[in-house]
Amino acid sequence: MSSADPLITRIQPQGQRGLKVLIHLDEGEPFELMLEALEQSRLGIGDALPANKRHHLLDADANVRVRHAAFNLLSYRARTHQELRRRLRQKGFHAARIDACLDLLQERGFLDDEAVAAAFVRDRLRHRPRGRARLSAELRTKGVAPDVTQRAIEQVFEDEQVTDHQLAEEVAKGWVARQNAAALAALAQDTHSPERDKARRRLNGYLARRGFRGEEQRHANEVALRLAKEQR
Repeated sequence: MSSADPLITRIQPQGQRGLKVLIHLDEGEPFELMLEALEQSRLGIGDALPANKRHHLLDADANVRVRHAAFNLLSYRARTHQELRRRLRQKGFHAARIDACLDLLQERGFLDDEAVAAAFVRDRLRHRPRGRARLSAELRTKGVAPDVTQRAIEQVFEDEQVTDHQLAEEVAKGWVARQNAAALAALAQDTHSPERDKARRRLNGYLARRGFRGEEQRHANEVALRLAKEQR
């Protein structure tokens, strides 16, 4: 430590929450820190701040900031590793620092992709039914690994005691309920016509976008057709 090393002359709280402080030195410009980083350093008024200590202090400050940002994002809703990593990168944090933060959060139980995936699937089944293909695709966009996705879907389907046929039927009923009389009349026609073909294309497109294929789609078509004929 050199006699020219600056001394801390004042520690000024910043903001209403008191999470940050402004460090004043006897020379040079003041700089802002997270209070937690300062507390970790055990530095106080009158202490010297040589270059190496300042470097470690700023490094600790960056670690605290990325962790606070992560907890703030998690306070709004649970997120997968990939979602949280993406948002933290958007905030300008360095990739290596983000990965270290995510490892710590996972170790402490704040990150769990499987739990997030299961909660997501359960919410979809209860409020916006989707087929397995659509559920898998949506979880893929959240960065959930394929094996984790598969386990979550299987477990929730079992817990909720729901089948693909039941979901397809529910979606078909919802589609029919939103159609006007002309669309249902076209769907229910027994002979080919441009109107009937258009109605059936719309129905099948809707089912496909919600992840229903093959047998589930055929079953949904049968349900929709029966309901449309009942309303003629």
